[in-house]
Amino acid sequence: MSEAVPGQTTMRARVGVREVAAAAGVSTQTVSRVINDHPHIRPETRGRVLAAMASLGYRVNNAARALGTATTRTIGVLATDTDLFGPAAGIAALERAARSAGRWIATAYADGTDAASVTAAAEHLLAQGVDGIVVVAPHMTALAALASAELGVPVSPLHSGGGAARQRDGAALAVDHLVERGHRRIARLSGPAEWLEAVARDSGIDAALSRHGLTGVAQWRGDWSAASGTALAGEMSAALRAAEPPTAVVVANDQMALGLMAGLAATGVTVPDDVSVVGFDDNPDAAYYRPALTTVRLDIAGEARRCIAELVDATGEIPDTAVPGPPRLIERSSVRSR
Repeated sequence: MSEAVPGQTTMRARVGVREVAAAAGVSTQTVSRVINDHPHIRPETRGRVLAAMASLGYRVNNAARALGTATTRTIGVLATDTDLFGPAAGIAALERAARSAGRWIATAYADGTDAASVTAAAEHLLAQGVDGIVVVAPHMTALAALASAELGVPVSPLHSGGGAARQRDGAALAVDHLVERGHRRIARLSGPAEWLEAVARDSGIDAALSRHGLTGVAQWRGDWSAASGTALAGEMSAALRAAEPPTAVVVANDQMALGLMAGLAATGVTVPDDVSVVGFDDNPDAAYYRPALTTVRLDIAGEARRCIAELVDATGEIPDTAVPGPPRLIERSSVRSR
């Protein structure tokens, strides 16, 4: 008889459906029906099977279940740029939404500017038998690559459709707030031109300015990073010393707003005394910027629920009842009245 070696993990024999059926006193077919959430199982029978599964340490084999049900109960997430707040927050919200819907997620990462990388990530997810794919890849190149591929599963982009409309509405809220505070010369610091979020937020700013009978006085473009905001501060500082300077700036995300405010301070420009700043995203640090940043908050958790519900509904398993809340302006101290 072999002795256990200290520190060595003892391998436990894999428990299968037969063992669960024997412990619960039911057929293997009944165990399979419980695993696959069959509606016509008596509660007491279901309880015995679940108790046997728990006591034996049974683990559901999704690949095996898919052979009989055509579903792995797994949602694919194709993601890019996860070092940025928006994509990272989106993935975390999707994981929670999927778990609430009784699903798991499998994630594949890609270079959103490279169509081949995006297609390869999608193929990797399809090889795992995912039931659908949520795209957290806000580049136009990424969605174009997926649109041209024959994936064979439903796809729900986090940043287009209704999600894009709420991005536009959020940017319009920023302009409306500045106008309400007396600002008429409003500039903007946009995100990269090929990003869907940047396009949607610019569209919302344009629509709001037009509604108020205004024209934007200046536009700069960054790469979403705080460093890009700081790098543009010199140009913006010069614009603020022109004959008719902007009195406020709408910035496409909070990180660029942070860098911009730091860079402006280094040139002697004070926020909000010299210029007001509104950000976008309400990242967890925005309230601790100096000054605390007025910004726009999106319902990221709601957008994640929407995407998961769309995919689950496409399989006919649960209805789409997830409706994201509207964007909200979070007022802090980076805006002053004129």
